[in-house]
Amino acid sequence: MIAVLTGTAFIGGEVFLSGCTSADAPAFSWSQKDLDFLNEVGETILPATSTPGAKAANVSMVMKAIVTDCYDEKSQTAFIDGIKKLNEASDKKFNNSFLKITQPQREELLKEIDAEAKEYQKNKKQEDAAHYFTMMKQLTLLGYFTSEVGCKQALRYLAIPQRYEGCVPYNKGEKAIV
Repeated sequence: MIAVLTGTAFIGGEVFLSGCTSADAPAFSWSQKDLDFLNEVGETILPATSTPGAKAANVSMVMKAIVTDCYDEKSQTAFIDGIKKLNEASDKKFNNSFLKITQPQREELLKEIDAEAKEYQKNKKQEDAAHYFTMMKQLTLLGYFTSEVGCKQALRYLAIPQRYEGCVPYNKGEKAIV
C-alpha cells in the first residue's frame, strides 16, 4: 500500500507475496527503551498536529513485529544496528541521546540521515540491506496509516465500502478516504 501511494519500492515488500519468515531471526530482545525510541523517531517523522501523531498509534509495535517476523537477517541486523547508529549520530551532533534532544534538533538530525539514506539507496548493491532509516520511515508510515488512529483520525474512514469513483474533486485540506 505504501509503495503504491508513494510510487517507491517498499522494503520487505516480498513479505506480502511470500509470507513471513522468522526462522533466521537474529537473537535480539526488544526492550521498552527500544520501543520508546522507535515511537519517538516515528513521532518526529509524523508529529501530532490537528490529528494524533505516530506515537499515539504506537508504531513501534508494528516495527517490532515486521522486523522480527518478516525481515530477512540482513535487514533485521541493519534495522537493529540502526537504533544504535541513530543514537550515536545524535551524540556526535548534539552531545546527547536522541530521546534527550529537542524536537527541532530531532528534525534536523533526521533530515540529515534521510539525505544519507537516499544517497545510500542510490549506490547500494542489490544484495545489501536497505538503509536503516528508510526502513524506519516506511514502517512508521505503514504502522500509522494502518492503525485505528491513522485510519479514523488522519484519514476519512468509511466503514461500508461504496462504489469506486476514479475522479473525485479534491478540496484543499480534505482528508483522504479509506
